[in-house]
Amino acid sequence: MPKFLIILIFTLNLFAQNLKIASYNVENFFDLINNKTEYEEYVPNSNSLWNQRNFDIKLKNTLKVLNDLDADIIALQEIENENLIKLLKQKLPQYSYYAFSKYPNSAVGLGFLSKIPIKNYKNLDVKLSSNSYRPILEATFNFENIDFKIFNNHWPSKKASEVLRVKYAQTLNNRLKELEKDYDYILVGDFNSDYNEFETFKNNPKLNLTNGITGINNILNTTINDKFVTIDDILKQEKKVHYNLWLELPTNERFSTKYKNQNNTPDNMIINSALFDGKKLSYIVNSFEVFKPNYLFNGKDINRWEISNEVKNKIHKGEGFSDHLPIFAIFSIKKDDTNPLKNIKENENQKTLISSLYKKEKLLKDEILEDVIVLYKSEDKAIIKQKDDKAIYIFKGANKLKLGYSYNLQIKEIYDFYGLKEVKEFNILKENEEFKNYKELFLDASKIDIFDFKYENEVITNLKGFISKGNLQINGGKTIKLFAKDKNILPKDGTTIEILNAQLGSYKGNMQIIFHLQNDYKEIK
Repeated sequence: MPKFLIILIFTLNLFAQNLKIASYNVENFFDLINNKTEYEEYVPNSNSLWNQRNFDIKLKNTLKVLNDLDADIIALQEIENENLIKLLKQKLPQYSYYAFSKYPNSAVGLGFLSKIPIKNYKNLDVKLSSNSYRPILEATFNFENIDFKIFNNHWPSKKASEVLRVKYAQTLNNRLKELEKDYDYILVGDFNSDYNEFETFKNNPKLNLTNGITGINNILNTTINDKFVTIDDILKQEKKVHYNLWLELPTNERFSTKYKNQNNTPDNMIINSALFDGKKLSYIVNSFEVFKPNYLFNGKDINRWEISNEVKNKIHKGEGFSDHLPIFAIFSIKKDDTNPLKNIKENENQKTLISSLYKKEKLLKDEILEDVIVLYKSEDKAIIKQKDDKAIYIFKGANKLKLGYSYNLQIKEIYDFYGLKEVKEFNILKENEEFKNYKELFLDASKIDIFDFKYENEVITNLKGFISKGNLQINGGKTIKLFAKDKNILPKDGTTIEILNAQLGSYKGNMQIIFHLQNDYKEIK
């Protein structure tokens, strides 16, 4: 046999031992048959212009995404009926298998397209008073004689309270309890829940009718005692827990939708401990990604399917794709990958840098930071920094820290506040010396890109701008939001200011400047 054929066969064999699994909410893919269950703007050939032309554009655009995504298995949401998923399969001959499910009174259903065999599938029925929602679709796949399950979810939207999503989670969790602990399964789909829902929904009294309990975190056990289950400890938990793959991305990159320019993660991929146990199928650590080519995401906005809001009707423009971005991850049966945690070990003797804290969701042991300098103080809050490394914010308990002094600190707990990394609990081990030139560690904001997330928690100086609608307008026409817990210290609209020393922070995927004190800036006359 020629050498190049041997190499080709070997390469294909290696590739065949990997699986790319994806999930995509295509946003309301309807046909042109009036079944009386369509949303008003999708009634065929009506004033909304949902017609053959716009259907063909929607189909073409959806096919482009699925082709470019090129997953081995893709879970789809918001498909109107089985005929449409058959149409997608027909147009995408690489997919030999499909599954679909929908309740008769529901506008849309959910399904799978797969390159590998689907052994069987069934519904998990959620007991609700209305059957206008969706079932959970459970499918069993077979890959190289290994069985595993994927559960495709499309939970109720946040027009409803968390009560309904808790019922979905309970139904799903009850089914998962029936599986052996070492059975491989993946939970995917549009959960209409952020990966950190337990933090985000509590401030909304219309959602929080469950006394702080969320389906995705508390029922599915992606958190224990309000702390995320992580790769570091998933195999150490006695109860059945789950790991949400969003935790692998930097916080500012955690989004599959944007709402009011803020990051949201309704689409999730959640896995159990069996995918780390060194048997059968394994998750390839750090393979999780959001699929966002330029035609889907321009760096700021998602190129969703465009519908204009006219006075009397919503009108289809015949442009765009979906308001969701696809997500995907890689799984393997290769022997080298059957113990995905083998290379994830911490060097106990390595000096801890502040930058390393940004890579952690929680601390399994106390971390020692040496020679951190206090750059900023406001009552019990402080910003600390190591030379030639990052800064981080201490949001309480910093009363005894002195501005401009160097310390060794024992960090006991960290926290992500809507994406911004903070120290939540610490002890002072040693006060070293005064660092009189601490202001040299401020960043000259006129010489950096203040919208770059690598500068989170830094103290910035030397930035001038005009205040408009609570934003700072800077040279080039860009604006950045200003925030202060005490709104009285914010500069007034119509004034021009110069920032002397302020915190550069982030909130839900957007950079902002945080003022803690009135003298963080001065007004320029």
